[in-house]
Amino acid sequence: MFKPTTIKDIAKALNLSTSTVSRALRGGYEISEETKRIVLEYAEKINFQRNPIALSLRERRSYSIGVVVCEVANQFFSQAIDGVESIAYSKGYHVIISQTHDKYSREVINTEHLANRSVDGLLISLSAETKDYSHLIKLHQQGLPIVFFDRILDSINTHKVTSNNQEGAFKATEYLINKGCKRIAHLANASQLSITSERKTGYEDALRKHGIEPNPDLVRYCKYGGSNKQEVEDAVKYFLNMPDKPDAIFVASDRLSTGCLAALKKYNIKNDILIAGFSNSDVVELLTPSLSAVRQPAFEMGRKAAEMLISLIESKYPVEEFETAILDTTFHENA
Repeated sequence: MFKPTTIKDIAKALNLSTSTVSRALRGGYEISEETKRIVLEYAEKINFQRNPIALSLRERRSYSIGVVVCEVANQFFSQAIDGVESIAYSKGYHVIISQTHDKYSREVINTEHLANRSVDGLLISLSAETKDYSHLIKLHQQGLPIVFFDRILDSINTHKVTSNNQEGAFKATEYLINKGCKRIAHLANASQLSITSERKTGYEDALRKHGIEPNPDLVRYCKYGGSNKQEVEDAVKYFLNMPDKPDAIFVASDRLSTGCLAALKKYNIKNDILIAGFSNSDVVELLTPSLSAVRQPAFEMGRKAAEMLISLIESKYPVEEFETAILDTTFHENA
């Protein structure tokens, strides 16, 4: 069984008291420079690391933050986590990642587990199933710093980071219109998510700008966010079986995009439907039919969210003013 080196071990090896070694490691002014040098050189030699549990008990901080996302395999979230880590580790924080797989029950369990493990703060992107936010409201009221990113919650007053979903959806839909499409369907995420309403608004704004009245029959919601393959296939088959089927589909998320492309390849033999949607994956460029994509600045969103959370954690005074950062998307046409 692994047994880490302790301050007692160093004290015994150097024939010093444990209190002297502890003060030397902290850089205490009451310890001579020569003693500090001896202790620090020996600690470096044996690769001594301070006990994080003891340190957290003394300082009442764990120097860790929890990150709750729907799926690490999702390119957007993996890029966002890279951004979170780039800030967290530079500030001396560890990152604990938890996946909900877009399930409400998993979100409740994961957030409560992280809070009980005494993380200093929480970064969260809501699951597709979540409609009851009481578990997050309770943690927020208890004083746990929380920052939302991508799928945000307006009812909790805290920092939030998202992308310009409305503008991104507008660009993707207008691209399809400029390609000559007149009957554009919309494959949407769970209806209660913030990103869903914002992207639907952008889609409808583009249609109206070009004299096309939005048709609710051309919108299908996927309440499991695409984690259920069958719900995506059923939505695509619904579009294909319409008497006047769509000539294009605007798809609202990364996972929905890959699921939609797979279903179209399987059921739309004519390959006569254009696709545009949100996706941070490079793989979609290799698929048939091709996908022109709205890309979110995932890495920058993760960095910003981590900066906001650490600022809440380290604030010496109650924070009363909060920011909602909205970062621009880019549109990439796949010729």
